[in-house]
Amino acid sequence: MESTAWLIIVACFGVALLLFLVMKTKLQAFVALMVVSFLVGLAVGMPPEKIIQTFKDGMGGTLAFIAIIIGLGAMFGEVLKVSGGAERLALTLLNKFGEKKSPWALSIAGLIISIPVFLDVALVILMPILYSLTRKSNKSLLYYGIPLLAGLIVAHGMIPPTPGPIASASLIGADLGWVILFGLIAGIPAMILAGPIFGDYISKKVHLGIPEFMQEQAAALSEKEEKGEVIYNGKELPSFWNVISIILLPIILILFSTTADVLLPEESTLRSVLVFIGHPFVALTIATLLTFYIFGTKRGYSKYEIQKLTTKALEPAGIIILVTGAGGVFGEMLVASGIGDVLANAMEKTDLPLVVFAFITAAVVRVAQGSVTVSMVTASSLVAPLLSSFDVSEPMKGILVIAVASGATIASHVNDSGFWMVNRYFGMTEGETLKSWTIMSTIVALVGFAVCLLLSLFA
Repeated sequence: MESTAWLIIVACFGVALLLFLVMKTKLQAFVALMVVSFLVGLAVGMPPEKIIQTFKDGMGGTLAFIAIIIGLGAMFGEVLKVSGGAERLALTLLNKFGEKKSPWALSIAGLIISIPVFLDVALVILMPILYSLTRKSNKSLLYYGIPLLAGLIVAHGMIPPTPGPIASASLIGADLGWVILFGLIAGIPAMILAGPIFGDYISKKVHLGIPEFMQEQAAALSEKEEKGEVIYNGKELPSFWNVISIILLPIILILFSTTADVLLPEESTLRSVLVFIGHPFVALTIATLLTFYIFGTKRGYSKYEIQKLTTKALEPAGIIILVTGAGGVFGEMLVASGIGDVLANAMEKTDLPLVVFAFITAAVVRVAQGSVTVSMVTASSLVAPLLSSFDVSEPMKGILVIAVASGATIASHVNDSGFWMVNRYFGMTEGETLKSWTIMSTIVALVGFAVCLLLSLFA
């Protein structure tokens, strides 16, 4: 085993090189993680056969869980998206809440929709609704947009089965039930403060109208709404209760499983049933099959069309799966090389709480390279090797995932594709985007972290 000083140097070099490859050379994150993992193994003097075995263990151990979850979740979300489920959810909530409370309706809609549908896709789908509301009220686009974005980013970063929390939970070894529970506990106050409350404030400082290139689309949607014609892909929008039920079904099943595992005796038949159907594999399979039937077959889509849609959905899922697998390799390499033990010893000497380390690490990587998912994978890979040296309960692992998620959502700026997407669709300058979107994402991060700190006192 190499000296402690050399292991620390290698660890710092590895993280710095990873950021350099992703940010400066624009090397794909999957390849960058693989290259850095190889170099870390060689630098600490591991024999080639052990390096290869570490790669197999890290990749296999991580993907055995996450590949199935992300694959099912991607197909589930694609069919829901194509059916118009996101529009139905948003329009119904807006109708129920009324005009005065529309920002609250949009926050809740964003939170629910971004659970099965990727954030960028959900934003594209729902922007016409924001334009329509702005056109009718003459309020700033940010009055409606910031609450929606807050809901979207909270779900995207904190609530499974979105890719980031799934990846982090897999690497840290956290039960998804605890992750969902703490994600909601931290995410809801974060969404409220960063969404309707901050949205009301910033909309008075920055007044935005509908971008010129979207004026015609907004007018067309308003005209359709006035006539009662709510059509998507040539079909009427699905039932609100069908949409909400299918999105919440896997979450509820997973929470039931976690609750049964804690409260019911091992010999209980009910416990066995709930733990089985609430396992993420089973829960998401049930939800996905129901989605195919309710939003596909029953709405007139052929078997071929459903197959085509679900196959297309696996394309973006593939890279997320590979990046997460490579993050597992990186984490396994830190353990096998002894770097994980060095980091754990350093933390014990400094008395830095794990939850603080998790947040800071994710925040640094986020600010440096931009991607929420890559930040969560990288930070979780650094946190995971430390767990064996600390007495970490199952609930605490869930809190650590949310601490990582909080750090990974902080300060979205010019190196994040989400920054430019919001900038374009809202017709803002870079300065206006920093004042609104960047501050909103930072509020989400800081509130989420504050809640994690509080929860960690009792875990």
